[in-house]
Amino acid sequence: MPDHLAVIYNPFSRKNLKNGPQEIQSIQALPGVLFFAPDTDAALQAVIEELRTHTLSCIVVDGGDGTVGKVLSALHVSGWPADTWPPVAVIPSGNTNLIAADVGYGRRGVDALRFLQTELQNGQAILKIKHRRPLVVQRAGFDKAAVLGFFGGMGAFGRGIEIAHQPAVLKRYAHDMAVVATLLMTVMQLLLPSKRDGWLAGAPASLTYDGTPSVVQNHFMLLCTALNTLPYGVWPFWRAGGAGGDGMHYLDVAAYPPSLMRAVWTLLRGKAPDWLRRTQAYQSGSVQELGMQTTENFVLDGEILEPGENKDFTILSGPVVSFLYA
Repeated sequence: MPDHLAVIYNPFSRKNLKNGPQEIQSIQALPGVLFFAPDTDAALQAVIEELRTHTLSCIVVDGGDGTVGKVLSALHVSGWPADTWPPVAVIPSGNTNLIAADVGYGRRGVDALRFLQTELQNGQAILKIKHRRPLVVQRAGFDKAAVLGFFGGMGAFGRGIEIAHQPAVLKRYAHDMAVVATLLMTVMQLLLPSKRDGWLAGAPASLTYDGTPSVVQNHFMLLCTALNTLPYGVWPFWRAGGAGGDGMHYLDVAAYPPSLMRAVWTLLRGKAPDWLRRTQAYQSGSVQELGMQTTENFVLDGEILEPGENKDFTILSGPVVSFLYA
């Protein structure tokens, strides 16, 4: 039976910054727990290489969406075969925790780790498993290998992320309020005559979905995700009748989309009525590969990625990852 539980702890995540040294000492004192708090990408890669030498029952990621993505990216480039990766348990403690809202372990602290150990030793009587296939973003010409994550986009979404990263938002608001403030500030841009046209004109990009070119050349917003749920019932995706759901979900909104405010209000409530599905400016579905040529940046789990050589991105539906939750 696997004999170790590995904890990868982000000391810079919002909630962990509030923890005192006693929290870390308590985790380190747990028997059978390998504790790591890497503070650079290189240190994280070294941790993953060390974990390959152990027999693990689980990898616990204590951080936000960015931390989860970095851990999976490090696993992906390590040469560790994906079909032998141990299951992952996500403890939410970051600025954004969309991944944890969908597949998170749901508990925090030392008691959560004790519970997890007990359940693993007892054959996972209470624990359940969710399988997800993270997005794999590839860019030609970059020294770094592919980047893995779960929620990405460009256009108005990227601009909204830039607003969210402003110090006035990050320092003034806690996470939930920061999201609300970002949404309000983005909507304000659309209501201001001096800003509205610049946002609605969209971003130029050539897209292909599983090799099929998109007829849209300018995109108000592109979203894609490997998650199956989002917080507060928000779900701006749908599939054409009979289309399969194995892959990444996407929403492609053309420049100057009609009935935008009505569509936003509908999609924020997780609804996609027939009138919206029939409107050519709004396209949604599920694919295995999304190709993109653009000068715009692509934002993945809050990280801004520049385009590769020939202004290209290739976004793939990645390897299956097993997440433990209670």
